[in-house]
Amino acid sequence: MSAGWGTSGKQPALPEQAAGPSTSEEPKHPAQPAGDWGQAFHYDYTETDVDRQWGGNGAVYEWQGEEGDLAPEDPILEAQLFGEPDMRFGAGLDISKIYSINVSQEGEKRIAPIFKFEAAGLHPVMLKNVQMCGYDTPTPIQKYCIPAINMGYDLIAIAQTGSGKTAAYLIPILNQLMGKAKKLAAYRPTPQQLITGEKRPVRAEPLVLVICPTRELAIQIFNEARKFCYRTMLRPCVVYGGAPISDQIKQIGGGCDLLIATPGRLVDLMARGHLLTLRRLRYMVVDEADEMLDTDWQQEFAEIFSGGDHEEDNVQYMLFSATFPAAVRRLARDHLASNHLRVRVGRIGSTHENIKQDIVYVKPELKRGALLDLLYSIEPGRTIIFVNNKRAADEIDDFIYNKGGLPCTSMHSDRTQREREDAMRAFRAGKAPLLVTTGVSARGIDVRNVKHVINFDLPTMDHGGIQEYTHRIGRTGRIGHTGTATSFYTDRDMPLAEDLTKILMETKQTVPDFLQEYIPEGADPSNFKIEDDNSEDEDEAAGGEDPWGVGDSKPAGGDDAGVTDEGGWGTGASAGEASGTAGDGWGTGASAGETSGAAGGGWGAGSAIPSQW
Repeated sequence: MSAGWGTSGKQPALPEQAAGPSTSEEPKHPAQPAGDWGQAFHYDYTETDVDRQWGGNGAVYEWQGEEGDLAPEDPILEAQLFGEPDMRFGAGLDISKIYSINVSQEGEKRIAPIFKFEAAGLHPVMLKNVQMCGYDTPTPIQKYCIPAINMGYDLIAIAQTGSGKTAAYLIPILNQLMGKAKKLAAYRPTPQQLITGEKRPVRAEPLVLVICPTRELAIQIFNEARKFCYRTMLRPCVVYGGAPISDQIKQIGGGCDLLIATPGRLVDLMARGHLLTLRRLRYMVVDEADEMLDTDWQQEFAEIFSGGDHEEDNVQYMLFSATFPAAVRRLARDHLASNHLRVRVGRIGSTHENIKQDIVYVKPELKRGALLDLLYSIEPGRTIIFVNNKRAADEIDDFIYNKGGLPCTSMHSDRTQREREDAMRAFRAGKAPLLVTTGVSARGIDVRNVKHVINFDLPTMDHGGIQEYTHRIGRTGRIGHTGTATSFYTDRDMPLAEDLTKILMETKQTVPDFLQEYIPEGADPSNFKIEDDNSEDEDEAAGGEDPWGVGDSKPAGGDDAGVTDEGGWGTGASAGEASGTAGDGWGTGASAGETSGAAGGGWGAGSAIPSQW
């Protein structure tokens, strides 16, 4: 669908939509919703934080003094983490459109992709965790990143939003550490010893550090890590701003092997050496790197990479991102090994065809009525409504609740962390299936079954432009599921028109009449590809500096690039053989965790208990 609401006959026409700005046709307003959205409710923002369950307090496996290398099965915890067996879901039915995306790789070593998790050399417990998460077949980014991380090289991975990046690094990293917890991890007391006061809290000494830009994404990664850490004897924790730091200090004081953190809170804890040290660190992941590596975060990242007491040569670095701006390239040059590997899935900054994009022309003064018409016309389901500022988020939330009588909530950066977590919890649970939000929710957030994304405001050019648009609509249609993204276009959005038209053509969407003039001259809308913008690479290279920091790597388009998922390298190595790039896949041989040596002391020694406790 292009400039209208749809072709089913039950959806109303929007004012001005049929023929662009010149039409004066009166809209037809539905009198009531087409389906049951549920009961609208009013949030009580006066409640206290007593007994509040913060996002970082989710249940994880706690060491109870077991002697083996693997934790025993815990049916109660397993049901909490994965849900009941008949309620576990994986990729959607249209995963084939993701599998057909072109993959390219660069670097001195070839990555032999794996085509099924059973061929990835995973420990049986890790393989079962993957299966209980509902993952049947690896996505393109997982096919290449799992063996690449197993090979022990530093890695840059660029992939579309909704492509499974979190699992692409958590699975191989935690798999490498399987059976090594007592050898590499720091001492930790049992929960009972902490409760009785027999033992004091310990200093957190993580083996794995994941850094991400937003609080909501940190909590989301933590919830994924809880699943993959099940039975590994590794304890995940998360720290982020806005929530009580005393509560997070208590969490990491119970032992922390995998730490997920936002930059500000991480730097705060690093300054308190009796609470956190990175001396045992073996893996560092920067997730959504392009969002963080601008001028606002330079000081924090300088402290994280250089201010810790970890040895950079013993750390395997990974950068995961949807785009690849200059700041990410600089970080790669400064901290990644010169022989690092690079994987690109699809065009940088692109989206995929599983998301049906509808661009609708609306006059600014009619947008609220158009929004209510749309919500009344579509089938009820989790829907995210994006606006460009905090005031608009509050106003549209009130409008939907008071005028439309629909259950909704809202979120933006001025809300307290408690309010933000309440809003996200209500949205995930379906209690408030309508979430009004700013760009704070545009990146990384993965909520199951988001059916619709609505850009009430299209992002402006000075606040993300087409990249922000791509991230926003990527909240639906994730990992093979389908979704719809409807965007209200006004004359104020003209600076975005050209890029928006190209995105529509690239993903085989219909270009509405009012955007036809922005179709590039001579372009075929049915077979259009956007070329990657390599101007910054070329500018740096022209200045005599290799933008990758390596002289012998092959650029995209060389012999080691353009590898499609169907064929892989396809020259005599079966999927099973291709996965054998890191020894036996159990972390023996030349895995990153083992080459760096034991961290000393295991679980019973070498970790001083802080006297402050």
